[in-house]
Amino acid sequence: MIAVLTADLIDSSLYKEDVLQQVLDTLTSEFGIITKQNGEKSVRFNIYRGDSFQGIVKSPEVALLIAIQIKAAVNRIHLKKTKKSRAYSKIADFKLAIGIGTQELEREALSESNGQAFQFSGRSLDEMKNENRKTRIKTPVEEIDAEFNTAFFLLDTITDKWSTASAEVVYFLLRGLKEREIAAEINISQSAVNQRKKAAGWEAISGLLNRYQQVITTKLKNG
Repeated sequence: MIAVLTADLIDSSLYKEDVLQQVLDTLTSEFGIITKQNGEKSVRFNIYRGDSFQGIVKSPEVALLIAIQIKAAVNRIHLKKTKKSRAYSKIADFKLAIGIGTQELEREALSESNGQAFQFSGRSLDEMKNENRKTRIKTPVEEIDAEFNTAFFLLDTITDKWSTASAEVVYFLLRGLKEREIAAEINISQSAVNQRKKAAGWEAISGLLNRYQQVITTKLKNG
């Protein structure tokens, strides 16, 4: 079993050139960070069409964490030049589908790879295009899909309310930093980090990540 993440930037044709360039640079950088975190043999990502990306995650139990990390990295983007981290409205976001299943063919080019996970991910993203949804999952088990697609609807509601400052704090929490370390990283007080952490709905997100990892490991990866 592998996970395939497929995503499209939302309304990318409306992005100003500097915004789109910043988003693409951020994605490229983040894919490098994720690859370093997980190992070159465990993850692969590719940007295509200039406004979409796809990735293979060999350990499907960490696919949601990786997806939210990429989302937080993009959602925290702003082009304001300030000395301290401040809250701004998000200027970029994307729809993302996670497909978990088998892989029949792996080629050097992701676009030439194929299998159940690729089909699940691609079809799920297509289904989302006319929906007010930003995150969806498809697996071989309908009960898992039902549970997490309901949870992802709530996740979308939480993340839609993120400011760039909220996304930034979540991003560093997902990278494993403590509140004190985040405060030093973005030049704000630890109490401010804690406030942004609460505003971002971190406890709910953390609980969802734990549940996802548990279910995917026990019912799919080891089942």
